[in-house]
Amino acid sequence: MEIQNKATGLWRNFFNVRMVQIRTFHMTWFAFFSCFFAWFGIAPLMIVVRDEMGFTKSQVGWTIIASVAVTILARFFIGWLCDRIGPRLAYTGLLIFGAFPVAGIGLANSFESFLIFRLMIGVIGASFVITQYHTSVMFAPNVVGTANATSAGWGNLGGGVTQFAMPLVFSMFVIGFGFSEAAGWRLSMVVVGCVIFAVGILYFFFTQDAPDGNFKDLRAAGKMEEKEKVTGAYMHALTDYRVWALFFIYAACFGIELTINNVAALYFFDYFDGITLVTAGLIAASFGLMNIFARTLGGIFGDNFASLWGLKGRSFWLFIVLLGEGIALMLFSRMDVLFLAIPMLVIFSLFTQMSEGATYSVVPFVNKKALGAVAGTVGAGGNAGAVAAGFLFKSDIPWNDAFLYLGMVVACASVLAFVVRFSPEQEKEEEALYEQAQLDALELRAARAVEALNRSKQVVADYERANGLKA
Repeated sequence: MEIQNKATGLWRNFFNVRMVQIRTFHMTWFAFFSCFFAWFGIAPLMIVVRDEMGFTKSQVGWTIIASVAVTILARFFIGWLCDRIGPRLAYTGLLIFGAFPVAGIGLANSFESFLIFRLMIGVIGASFVITQYHTSVMFAPNVVGTANATSAGWGNLGGGVTQFAMPLVFSMFVIGFGFSEAAGWRLSMVVVGCVIFAVGILYFFFTQDAPDGNFKDLRAAGKMEEKEKVTGAYMHALTDYRVWALFFIYAACFGIELTINNVAALYFFDYFDGITLVTAGLIAASFGLMNIFARTLGGIFGDNFASLWGLKGRSFWLFIVLLGEGIALMLFSRMDVLFLAIPMLVIFSLFTQMSEGATYSVVPFVNKKALGAVAGTVGAGGNAGAVAAGFLFKSDIPWNDAFLYLGMVVACASVLAFVVRFSPEQEKEEEALYEQAQLDALELRAARAVEALNRSKQVVADYERANGLKA
């Protein structure tokens, strides 16, 4: 059953939080921002942690792998959970329970205990799936790519902000309050844990599962399929080759972003002379900060390509940006002077995040009856890619060469976009839904224009009566 009353516009209603679709949009991106910030909050402080605990290069590599490994399983599970209980309860639970390992990592006193906490923190990375799920059920086909890309992109922005914000929080505890460096990084993570716990509470009270209500109420009213059918639809989605093609595509874009978030500060600190902890964090932040608009561009162009060439247009756009990402990463790997490396990092970031937005402009159309399964499986691909890349960075391969090899893999993976095809019947059906959504949007604009005109006429009439200008 198709969910009704999806929003046909995003930007023109952007500040109208009385609309449940817009209010949910803002809560989803902010919740994902908080999770992403917490997920990678320790990354820019690893320079301090490494020195305090005496971690080897291999051990640092294992912490990178641990941070993204468990998220693979979590994303598979959370997609199924969204289909069953709805995104509102799923997100609330994830945020509240995820806050404990985020704050608890401050208790680590050995490599083993640090690794366990880093592994547990990775569970909150499943928040991405809920974010994409929730915006997919709130927005119509003409704008869903843009809504998905923007909510995820602004959420991913947390990975950039944390690169410079966490060193500043750390400095506040060490310089401002006089704590030792060992206590400073631990207290910094406690602060982050408290923040995401509070966001979980807010999510419960300020969102609902769908435009017309929560899943429990919709099922009771016969407007949604029962929970018992969810598992069957989930398993059917896992047999779709297009889902697995998108799994590997997302490994080649979001997997790379996760890897860069983990290693960028260390890379610039170790490979370029005269770089301090704060400077390395600021440079690394430039990669994540591109999310403020880059991923949105991927979704906007995905929607625009769809208006011209249908669903196959979305897949072709995905191929273009993924190939651009691979080429940009290979060029970045060869930059050995800072004034060339930074702009190349920004260009590489642009294509990476546009690729992510383009991927999730395709995902909502693969299997609407098992949206959670598709979103979760594809999302898990991003973490699988990060785990695979993590082994490169724990090996003896120089990190700049590791970037080169990854760029080659990404360029090759771009051809998988041509595997993501749709039947002529679905192309025709989605074209009709897209046109209807555009028509609904135009009718809404016209109705609001008429309403504004009538209000203006009333103001003029009231003024004339008040001043005796009209009998």
